Amino acid sequence: MRKSYLTIIARIEAKEAHREFVKNELLKLLAITRAEEGNISYDLHEDNENPSIFLFHEKWVNRALWQKHMENDHLAHYIKVTDDKVASFTLNEMTEIGN
Repeated sequence: MRKSYLTIIARIEAKEAHREFVKNELLKLLAITRAEEGNISYDLHEDNENPSIFLFHEKWVNRALWQKHMENDHLAHYIKVTDDKVASFTLNEMTEIGN
């Protein structure tokens, strides 16, 4: 039986005037998050039609380790510096099925 991991889909839409700033702050999260305990994958995507939309596809060993990630200083810093620069944020916790 294949192990079920926690999948996170996070959609960030930057305000157009702040697109590059938000993008650069998101890019800063990649290496540090990929090195965290419990992270299996942490991939950032940019929409081909609207470059203000970014999507994280994340895979974690379990919810507890993802919650630990959510409390890290680097994520708190990202939230603080982009607070007024993001138009919308949606997060879905998911489980892969049909495998």
